[in-house]
Amino acid sequence: MPLTNGDLAATTKTPLAAGQELLDHTTAVDFLANEYKHQDGLDIQTLLDSKTHGGLTYNDFLVLPGYIGFPASDVALDTPVTKRISLKTPLLSSPMDTVTEHSMAIHMALLGGLGVIHHNCSAEDQAEMVRKVKRFENGFILDPVVLSPETTVGEAKQLKEKWGFGGFPVTENGILRSKLIGMITTRDIQFHPDLNDPVTSVMSTDLVTAPSGTTLTEANAVLSKSKKGKLPIVDSDHNIVSLLSRSDLMKNLHYPLASKLPHSKQLICAAAIGTRPEDKQRLQTLADAGLDIVVLDSSQGNSIFQIEMIKFIKDNYPGLDVIGGNVVTVAQAANLIAAGVDGLRIGMGSGSACITQEVMAVGRPQAASVFNVSSFAARFGVPCVADGGIQNVGHIVKGLALGASTVMMGGLLAGTTESPGNYFVSHEGKLVKAYRGMGSIDAMEDKKAGSGAKGAIKSDAGKARYFSEGDRLLVAQGVSGSVLDRGSVTKFVPYLLAGLQHSLQDIGMKSLKALREGVLKGDVRFELRTVSAQAEGNVHGLHSFDKKLYS
Repeated sequence: MPLTNGDLAATTKTPLAAGQELLDHTTAVDFLANEYKHQDGLDIQTLLDSKTHGGLTYNDFLVLPGYIGFPASDVALDTPVTKRISLKTPLLSSPMDTVTEHSMAIHMALLGGLGVIHHNCSAEDQAEMVRKVKRFENGFILDPVVLSPETTVGEAKQLKEKWGFGGFPVTENGILRSKLIGMITTRDIQFHPDLNDPVTSVMSTDLVTAPSGTTLTEANAVLSKSKKGKLPIVDSDHNIVSLLSRSDLMKNLHYPLASKLPHSKQLICAAAIGTRPEDKQRLQTLADAGLDIVVLDSSQGNSIFQIEMIKFIKDNYPGLDVIGGNVVTVAQAANLIAAGVDGLRIGMGSGSACITQEVMAVGRPQAASVFNVSSFAARFGVPCVADGGIQNVGHIVKGLALGASTVMMGGLLAGTTESPGNYFVSHEGKLVKAYRGMGSIDAMEDKKAGSGAKGAIKSDAGKARYFSEGDRLLVAQGVSGSVLDRGSVTKFVPYLLAGLQHSLQDIGMKSLKALREGVLKGDVRFELRTVSAQAEGNVHGLHSFDKKLYS
């Protein structure tokens, strides 16, 4: 009951507004349903009506909260990335030469996402990165690196540096399916004084093996009980046919969300190529290395070059999934969908290091792009990647709420340990890493794509992405800069995923599928933000503060 000046008014009920009857509080939910015909906020169609509100970006709106009836840990983040391949988390790293090489691709896959290896390098170098991803974690390693008895300790050390692991089987002929005679490990060669000694002088011959036909579960059980690091699988003549690694067992324990192919247990690998004739040969090299998903890398994907490349890939590589783009309109998307893409990449000029919208006056605000294209593509079962403009967890949530199946990050991951390049100290004394847009002059003039060969400057990924191969004068569509150190993706990505789960919990949705369905039904509501609202929603009114994102 209400209190008046500290005294209990036993016989009086005072309404908060004059002339209103006080209702029974237990009827509040029914009263809302019966009397309030309009829900709070806006539905997605009203929010993103360009005729009314113009083109919106992620910062221009908020998602309204729903009902929490479950813990954040129950939120499922599995989502498709192509028509045939799904991931357990919706995060991708961008194919930029300061973001994704094999280390980033490996760790993104281990964490349930996907890294797209850049193509601002020679085809051989890119294929080598693909091979490193495919070899990193396996069930049965079907093509292990095999040594011969004549291999020296020094050569074994060089192979360890090249591949990142030091356990190799030794066979009579130095090839797969020949008689196994021993195993060489890092411990065997690490402190051996004479690098010219053959590996047979230091290899282990007390081996634990399993017969051909052993299932993965049975092989794992044998390896778990043994004290060996590797389990060779041999046929009836003791010829090695495959290999199982103890380190892979540990990775399965530490990375339960890892993006792996169900039949081989290899990490899923994606890589970018251009749409030039010579990229067909690059694609063959990548396919031979074990590539699973090819991303056609173009700032404007609606071109005859990309459409012909899509058809070529679908005709000649039916087992390879193709992600086309970039697109920002339904007209662009329609042409690529008709050509046969398995996924679309959405965004033009929204990246942190991209200046396409400023220089070319062409593009579209990212929120409007993602909603319109993904809504159209969904009618044909084509998943979409929201590429660009992702600066924080909130932007990831908004991109997914607008219909994207996954989000692609460049600058957000460029400062991590796993991105290419070295750290350096900025003029302000902060630890940073170099980061550049693929349309920057630095990227377009990089000669790594041809390995320094004659004409290499004409074949780099930066020029190809922006259709500038034949230009005598280069027009930049990106900038070069630096980003602050973010530590390892093994800590940063879990922070992003935990934030995403908590956000969906606030919205009241237990999965990304439920989020997309709730948005389309109008159950998930939105609100526009004024400039003042954006300021209010950020840190304000403090003399100083420390913005620590996770611990």
